[in-house]
Amino acid sequence: MTRTEPSLVPDAEFPMTERDFLKIARIVESAAGIEMPRGNATMVYARLSKRLRALRLRDFAAYCALVESTAGQGERQTLIQKLTTNLTHFFREPHHFEHLKTIILPPLIAKLRQGGKARFWSAGCSSGQEPYSIALTVLSLLPDAEKFDIRILATDLDKTMLATGAAGIYGADALAPVPPELTRWFTPLRDAPGSFRASDTLRKLVAFRELNLMGEWPMRCRFNAIFCRNVVIYFNAETQSRVWSRIGPMVASGGALYLGHSERLCGPAERMLHSDGVTTYRNFAQGDE
Repeated sequence: MTRTEPSLVPDAEFPMTERDFLKIARIVESAAGIEMPRGNATMVYARLSKRLRALRLRDFAAYCALVESTAGQGERQTLIQKLTTNLTHFFREPHHFEHLKTIILPPLIAKLRQGGKARFWSAGCSSGQEPYSIALTVLSLLPDAEKFDIRILATDLDKTMLATGAAGIYGADALAPVPPELTRWFTPLRDAPGSFRASDTLRKLVAFRELNLMGEWPMRCRFNAIFCRNVVIYFNAETQSRVWSRIGPMVASGGALYLGHSERLCGPAERMLHSDGVTTYRNFAQGDE
């Protein structure tokens, strides 16, 4: 590092110059579409300083050199995972699940009983609470859901979060928002007091897969409900519009797209989907599957 360049975090263990920060910000925006303003320097330092310590690096200049190198591709992915937000909990923004339960599911269940299928997508699923909340909502109306053609796709770019979700193990505090009548779908762990595991029935409804919203999407089906909440909040307007324009055509006829509380639909998707409640958008077109 050039000695005349001050660290953005004064008196820190590892110097991080503006040049270092801008390199990190470019990596995150390129890989995940997330804008990283200069005001986030302290947060970036806090989340990455442990990596410098573990790797025995002297400063962020050395860390940037590593993640930009061919040998540092694994650490580059770790950087992205550390700087993406994984805040989540069961039944977050409960009005969405109420809409799913009362508006989307009843006609869909009627079709399921006639041999139809149901597809749901939790985009940015973090550690699994959102897709399991979708599954629990389905089970609240259809306890024998495993007998029907129901699939919940849960995607995220963080492999660690996906592994947590797939394991389906949560503490009692994490399960506090789950309605009492639905806690039966979790089993206490004998070897870990205070921890509970999602039942086989619950876990079989959800498939956890790695997916970067900035990359290719292998899905070809349309979804009856898509939860993409608090995922694009850090994207710039152009990137948000691009994501919504890709998601819009994937909402099936009668289906819904649920956004985070501070997000709004924009761009071409506004012509495809229409407001049906707080941060809830519907495809009212007829004739698609």
